[in-house]
Amino acid sequence: MLGRARLRAGYRLREAARLAGLNPSYLFKLESSQRVPSRTVAEILAEVLRLDEAERAQLFAAAVGDAGRDHPLKRSA
Repeated sequence: MLGRARLRAGYRLREAARLAGLNPSYLFKLESSQRVPSRTVAEILAEVLRLDEAERAQLFAAAVGDAGRDHPLKRSA
């Protein structure tokens, strides 16, 4: 779903990653379901890719609250 949304928004992988502040390889892994985003990254991607409500719901359902940028150890650093 993320890859389709990115293409619909007119972004190449590197451009979308840059706009979202992500590494392109991480965005690729998210798009190919090799990784799941943190809630924070999901919110950023929803805005950058201009996801509709159904897409946002799908992305937020997959997001985890204690991964990546939302991990408790990273928040306190």
